[in-house]
Amino acid sequence: MTFNKEIYAKTLTHPSSAEEYIYYDIEALAEDEGVDIHQIPYTIRVLIESALRQYDGDRVTEKHIRDLLNWQTSQTVEEYPFKPQRVILQDFTGVPAIVDLASMREAMSHLGLNPDEINPDIPVDLVIDHSVQVDYFGTAEAIDQNQELEFERNDERYKFIKWAQGAFDNFKVVPNNTGIVHQVNIEYLADIVGSVKDEQGRQIAFPDTVFGTDSHTPMVNALGVLGWGVGGIEAEAAMLGQFSYNPIPEVVGVELTGKLNPTVNATDLVLSITELLRSHQVVGKFVEYYGDGIDNLTLADRATIANMAPEYGATVGFFPIDDETLKYMALTNRTEDQIGLVEEYSQVNGVWMDDEADIDYSLQLTLDLSQVKSSIAGPKRPQDKIFLEDTKESFIKSLTHEAGNHGFGLSQKEVDVTVPMNFQGEDIELTHGSLFIAAITSCTNTSNPAVMMAAGLLARNAVEKGLEVPVYVKTSLAPGSKTVTDYYHDAGLLPYLDQLGFNVVGYGCTTCIGNSGPLHPELSEAIRENNLISASALSGNRNFEGRINPDTQANFLASPPLVIAFALAGRIDIDLTTEVIGQDKDGNDVFLSDIWPSDEEIEEYVSKYVTRQIYDDNYSTLYEDNKQWQELETNDDPVYQWEESSTYIQNPPYFDGMEIKTESIEPLTDLAVLCKFGDSVTTDHISPAGSIPISTPAGQYLKENGVHFMDFNSYGSRRGNHEVMMRGTLANIRIANQLADGKIGGFTKYWPTGEVMPIYDAAMKYKEDDQGLVILTGEDYGMGSSRDWAAKGSLLLNVKAVIAKSFERIHRANLIMMGILPMEFMDGEDAESLGLTGEEKIDIPISEDVGICDILEVTATHPETGKVTRFEALVRIDSSADIDYYKHAGILQYVIREKA
Repeated sequence: MTFNKEIYAKTLTHPSSAEEYIYYDIEALAEDEGVDIHQIPYTIRVLIESALRQYDGDRVTEKHIRDLLNWQTSQTVEEYPFKPQRVILQDFTGVPAIVDLASMREAMSHLGLNPDEINPDIPVDLVIDHSVQVDYFGTAEAIDQNQELEFERNDERYKFIKWAQGAFDNFKVVPNNTGIVHQVNIEYLADIVGSVKDEQGRQIAFPDTVFGTDSHTPMVNALGVLGWGVGGIEAEAAMLGQFSYNPIPEVVGVELTGKLNPTVNATDLVLSITELLRSHQVVGKFVEYYGDGIDNLTLADRATIANMAPEYGATVGFFPIDDETLKYMALTNRTEDQIGLVEEYSQVNGVWMDDEADIDYSLQLTLDLSQVKSSIAGPKRPQDKIFLEDTKESFIKSLTHEAGNHGFGLSQKEVDVTVPMNFQGEDIELTHGSLFIAAITSCTNTSNPAVMMAAGLLARNAVEKGLEVPVYVKTSLAPGSKTVTDYYHDAGLLPYLDQLGFNVVGYGCTTCIGNSGPLHPELSEAIRENNLISASALSGNRNFEGRINPDTQANFLASPPLVIAFALAGRIDIDLTTEVIGQDKDGNDVFLSDIWPSDEEIEEYVSKYVTRQIYDDNYSTLYEDNKQWQELETNDDPVYQWEESSTYIQNPPYFDGMEIKTESIEPLTDLAVLCKFGDSVTTDHISPAGSIPISTPAGQYLKENGVHFMDFNSYGSRRGNHEVMMRGTLANIRIANQLADGKIGGFTKYWPTGEVMPIYDAAMKYKEDDQGLVILTGEDYGMGSSRDWAAKGSLLLNVKAVIAKSFERIHRANLIMMGILPMEFMDGEDAESLGLTGEEKIDIPISEDVGICDILEVTATHPETGKVTRFEALVRIDSSADIDYYKHAGILQYVIREKA
């Protein structure tokens, strides 16, 4: 008997408007299948609803639905289909996604097909938030000056985005200088429960779900919205109507108990959660939070926790819908009708939080909120938590600790460095640990009124004591939306922040994405000449090597009030719990405890000044608020007219020579090893986002094309030009390739001559020789941002395969969707244990018969000694869709051929 989903189509009557909606009843479905829906994790319930509603017997089958209903606590090879209700982009990842769509339109045209077939099937929002840079700071004019420079630098990009806004259906753009994508998402874009009319004219209600091209998309999980970060290419597939197929995940339940102690905030909590979950290796898993401790967290606190899912490695960090969700919807000016729909739907269809539910989880962990202490994280990774009281000792130890994630490898002689200098008329003394950047930035914290209000009140208290920030500290405030500035203004706190140099510099990711802007040349020179281990403190979520600023080696994540505290101290090597932070007007010592606001005062200010009216004022004109954006002019051609002279937007070569017929899979033979890495190589290492050094291949390309160094902008802003990005691939200034004879940065050994050269140059030489390439690497390869250029750049360097100890989820998916084969060493093995030096030629016997998670025997042959090493490796083709993508040499080609 054919499965009939319509027997589960039930009617819901809106409690206030009396409008009728159809919903697909997962509780009735589960009952018919003999399953207790209340024992299944909430995230799996959302996947079940999606599969039931989108069942078509082809792409979504009865087996898919039953596999989800029979969810197992252990990992299975069974896969589920998923197509979200919408896609959200930011401009760094959004521009290359649009470039791909524009390129696909041109390819369709060349193949004699209708280019309009390439068009989003579902709603897409692009929020321009990654391009503003902190060039100006410490003045009231900083925000206008930075925006003016942003428009000058990004004129081509922004005109291209505006062309896309007119050329594509279902495509909206939130202009720059409005807010951070994730904060705009939770404050405005997310419906929590959506609805749309079907072909029969029925209004269908369903849980809001989303793919985002930023890895921090899970922030929206705080609202009970299931969504996660994907690579741009996977997002493009969803936009074009494709389902994503992934193994049914394990779900980790984290019980939160108790209540946070006074002075401990959501940032401290999330750093503790990140450390806890990283230690339990939740990569690729769903995480759900429950327990009575949730009642003591605001929605904004939950958003802080959910935002950091990529840092603790999870796909999602989910909080089911409850009364706090509805309260937040009311605060952020959602309509009463929408709030009523969310409450009614979630309660009748099993996605409302049930405190009595006895859910089966793959792993259950507990965290007592009362045990959380004030913390920071660093110096190079967000999961490396340090108690505030241990900051000084930890930093001092890191100086002489071996170079790596926890240290800088200095000799004892190099530790005792003091650099006296006169800077801007003041005599200063710089040492290791001097703080050069203090930035309140990033969606993690700027979306949380409690920690932001704490920072404002601390600034007020510091100013009233007469404290000042040292002249060498670059201070900045980049709120996640204009709502923050409004409640600061209404609370009378902006003047105090301004007085300490924390003027608003823009509304965007700024320092957290690497757009900290340059340090003053005198300071930069002093740091480099004296090999100072200089520091930054930021309220962001990422502090990987080379990300924040080329001149700061030790980067620490901290709550907004602690960012200000470290700025006042002017250094990171201080115990803020016991040491003096400065002197008041009368010369008396001032400690952090003297200026830290009470929890009661913070709550009073939040309650009084964070109002529904603020959200109404800011979001009623969201799409029209930026005058400069409105004045941009562009053409309305459906096929984009590429400009050969552009250094920002170019047509990528993915479809060069493409035919409608699929090519067969051939074995990968005679691969040269391009790079050999250790563990924790991030997407920041593989595809930098920050500044472009003039000496690099990307810098030389821009120079040769007439771009002045001051106009280089960042790698992230030039992701629409493959010529820049392929030269920037593996070019991070801190990347450590074991084949570069100890040279740090984007270098490797070109084996035919033994010469150490830039990785791009070596790759091009191999390409001239028609030599395919392979990368050997360690654990967590590709951890960090969902950066599709880490895969695209690798493809354009002619990398055919990556063999790692393990992959971060998104990067593995990106590799396969660009036609690169991801493989894993078997447990207990790696390049070192197998004796691989990188000189070998690698043969991988991949064929048309490749299956899900196959194991292949890889052969490594040393060209001089003739030594042959054979080892088994797991093919990380995780789904049938992955097989299709690999057979078509990538998902973009697959979509075009399917359209044909």
